Amino acid sequence: MVKRKNAANSDAMDGWNYEAKVNEIEGIITRIEAGELELEEVFDQFAKAVESLRQCESFLQQRQQQVDLLIETLNNE
Repeated sequence: MVKRKNAANSDAMDGWNYEAKVNEIEGIITRIEAGELELEEVFDQFAKAVESLRQCESFLQQRQQQVDLLIETLNNE
């Protein structure tokens, strides 16, 4: 099996961890909901959470493409 990665995404994703990002997002949400942040920091943290969600979505889309390719390969054999 050959593992394929988009070169641009590969560099950006080195050391990146889905579970850690999800935990980070959950932590931001918890702090916002608890009222622990000043208003300006709420906006900054919200923007950070949105970017992390985009990264997670991209990661999941890439993995879905890999699964689809594997299923297609298995079906062709």
